[in-house]
Amino acid sequence: MHGQPRKAPKPEDEAASAAKAEKLRNLQSQFLCFHHNNIYSKEALEVSARLLENNPEYYTAWNYRKLAVEHRLTQSESDPDSDSDSVNSILNVELKVVESALRQNFKSYGAWHHRKWVLSKWQSSLDHELRLLDRFQKADSRNFHAWNYRRFVASLLNISEVDELQYTTDMINKNFSNYSAWHNRSVLLSNLLKRKAQGFFPKEKVLNEEYELVHQALFTDPDDQSGWFYHLWLLEQTVKADAPLLVSSWPAHDSNLILLGDSCLEDSALSPFNTFHSELGTIPLVVYFNKAVEGVNSSTISVESVLNTKGELTWKPLSTNNSQTAQVWVTYLNYPNIKLHSSEFYPVEVSVGHTPGIISSSGFHYSHPSRFAFKVFVRPFEKDLAGHGVEMVSWREDNFLLYESHSQESNPILSLDQLNIKDDHEESSSKWRAETIANEIALFRELLSEINCKIGKLTLARLLIAHDMMLSPIANKMVHSEEVIQLYSDLMKLDSPHSQYYKDERSLVLLQQITSNRESLLRYCFRHGDRTSSFLGNSICLRLNNISLSRMGSIEKLLWVQMLDLSHNELRSMEGLEAMQLLSCLNLSNNKLSSFTALGPLRLLKSLKVLDISFNEIGSHSIDTTRYLCSSPLSHTEEIDWSHDETVTGDVNQTNYWEAFLIFKDLNLTQLDIVGNAIADEKFKSFLVKIVPTLKWLDGQELQLH
Repeated sequence: MHGQPRKAPKPEDEAASAAKAEKLRNLQSQFLCFHHNNIYSKEALEVSARLLENNPEYYTAWNYRKLAVEHRLTQSESDPDSDSDSVNSILNVELKVVESALRQNFKSYGAWHHRKWVLSKWQSSLDHELRLLDRFQKADSRNFHAWNYRRFVASLLNISEVDELQYTTDMINKNFSNYSAWHNRSVLLSNLLKRKAQGFFPKEKVLNEEYELVHQALFTDPDDQSGWFYHLWLLEQTVKADAPLLVSSWPAHDSNLILLGDSCLEDSALSPFNTFHSELGTIPLVVYFNKAVEGVNSSTISVESVLNTKGELTWKPLSTNNSQTAQVWVTYLNYPNIKLHSSEFYPVEVSVGHTPGIISSSGFHYSHPSRFAFKVFVRPFEKDLAGHGVEMVSWREDNFLLYESHSQESNPILSLDQLNIKDDHEESSSKWRAETIANEIALFRELLSEINCKIGKLTLARLLIAHDMMLSPIANKMVHSEEVIQLYSDLMKLDSPHSQYYKDERSLVLLQQITSNRESLLRYCFRHGDRTSSFLGNSICLRLNNISLSRMGSIEKLLWVQMLDLSHNELRSMEGLEAMQLLSCLNLSNNKLSSFTALGPLRLLKSLKVLDISFNEIGSHSIDTTRYLCSSPLSHTEEIDWSHDETVTGDVNQTNYWEAFLIFKDLNLTQLDIVGNAIADEKFKSFLVKIVPTLKWLDGQELQLH
């Protein structure tokens, strides 16, 4: 049983275990001899059956019996005297072997899988299977192996999901602590709600009844986690939209984008929130959905603009694992070859989903066609013929001044309104969601006033977040953020083994609070004093430094950021930053990054020029050397030629630094700081200089060109 300390074995128990082990070794030796010689005699099958009865987890023996069954069935088919009874006999023997093994361990994966395999070839009395399941579920009603097998048998018998749902109700009423029954209920209800089965639409009525059921469990035994997990599933069904929605874009809807050339950097009349400088002659166009989708292409998203001079655009998923499903997609608009007039705006209109094809990973189609538009104002790009070198960007405190905005400036965090397409059902559904969440908050406040329950505090925090997220387009602020942050801080103390999870969740809430409105965000916006660097299209730095962040979030509201300071936090991963396609300067110093793999998302930031990862923990932790014998997690779908000529330059072997090689090889960095990491010795710095030819500054020192 979980959580119970082991007792020291008695001498007689040790002797019995030794005898059992010796018996198993003898059986295994006999079995392997038969297996290796492809012997499927009656004696061989009896040996494998005895072995499985003593050790049901011996997968090789189950696979051997599959081979034996196939062999004997083939013989039976070629025997003219064979009949259906002989086939039934062969397969019945297998079912009996499985039953014998399950009596020893009714949670044996191999035994349950073998029984499924037998029934997939030959359906015996399925009623017998249900009776067998009843016996095992009486022994342990929470046995998820039996519940999984029950779904398999129910599908063979064509038992309706409604009937199976009633069965879960009966089992839950017998024991509220039956986690497997709650889980099976969520599986069945998901299917019924998705296909809008009779009696299960609209889902509001169904979910109300489910809330009433789970409340009985929670208030009967608040310390049992089974009902709490089901309540979390209900909360997800309540607040989430089934169909994917477009939630943000860059450029933002109704914005005026100003493309800058070097000669325009000193124009103080320009708002830094809508200026952008590109040396590549392209403008990134980013669309951000509320969930991962596929099918984004020039057919499902149309772009009308004179900037689109090459016809069809190629959309790329911003996915760190090269998947064709992603939450964020990007394409690039090219500057036209014609001479642009500096006093004229060039409109761009983007239509999303007017042609079907965008679909979520869960199978829901993008069903709310939408559009957003912006204007582009191009200032001519003029190269500085004086040929000044690239200046170093300094992150020193005295280089930053709090940004003072003008009231007429555009809002930097405008995102698309998810509710811009409404119908009567949508409005009534939104009202029901708000009322349901408010009722749940009141209930759990009452419960927590009587008991100190960790999972109750966690549920209340999730409910408060859901409430604020539903109201944020109207209230334009996170009403309960301070309370939620305090709840997670309390949980970090109450439940220290899971403190990292609570810390991550606290970070997400803090970022939601910071980005919830213009006034809040501007408190973290600073003007950077150095305006000589040509790639600093705007001089605003978003400084989220020293606020105890352990995880990044609210990225959909930060797509406009070009300079970001995340130093002096507790970040271990850069997950999500791949969406920030404008990012040119990034400070990650003094965090808890332990490997280059944590920097994987940065590979997709083609505008990144300045990176500070100094004083982290890269190279400080022991490395599993077996990782070097297989492909990197960063290169599962990437072809890399580790040939001698490519990977060895001087005395530096690139295969010794394959993680760093995969991160930096495609970046065009001009400045990198890596001092303060265990890996940052002279040999590694020499390696960096060779694989990043664009590098001009390394650890504050200007590199000498050879």
